[in-house]
Amino acid sequence: MPAKPKRKAVKAKSPAKKAKRPVKKAKRAVKPKGVPRVPEHMHTITPHLVVKSTSDAIAFYQKAFGAIEHYRMPMPDGAIMHAEIQIGDSVFFMNDEIMGAKSPQSLGGSPITVHLQVEDVDALWNQAVTAGCQVAMPLADMFWGDRYGILVDPFGHLWSMASHIEDVPPEEMGKRAEAAMAEMMGGGAPQQ
Repeated sequence: MPAKPKRKAVKAKSPAKKAKRPVKKAKRAVKPKGVPRVPEHMHTITPHLVVKSTSDAIAFYQKAFGAIEHYRMPMPDGAIMHAEIQIGDSVFFMNDEIMGAKSPQSLGGSPITVHLQVEDVDALWNQAVTAGCQVAMPLADMFWGDRYGILVDPFGHLWSMASHIEDVPPEEMGKRAEAAMAEMMGGGAPQQ
């Protein structure tokens, strides 16, 4: 088989050499005096849920979780481009399926679970189920010391909720975890 001819190496030109003017760095936004970078009602992490109908979801979350609507920003066609909702002390954002954003209903489910840590999980659980949430994982006392369960709302979002009922020391939690995993795997309690 004949040898392949060698190609001459071509040196790539640097993009900086092509540009006639230097690239300007983005200017940092100037913080007006007295305006906090993080508003007082916000936390570091804020969920942003996409739904097929933000208006319907807001009404549902008010009924199921006692949500409070802060505001919504409709587009000219009536779609909601942004809404701010609060449950307990936490704010989250919502919008309709716009600009390529897809909801769990369009995606066939959600890999994300929004967690609610509350005083009375049984009361909130019953309220949410009565409002129309489906049970994904029944509410139960868990080995780590929470009463915990998972629901799915009519818009495809998963909501875990819990009330802390017991402080479990790490060594005891390890034993309980082992027993719980053995039971989940169908083997019953582990052999001692």
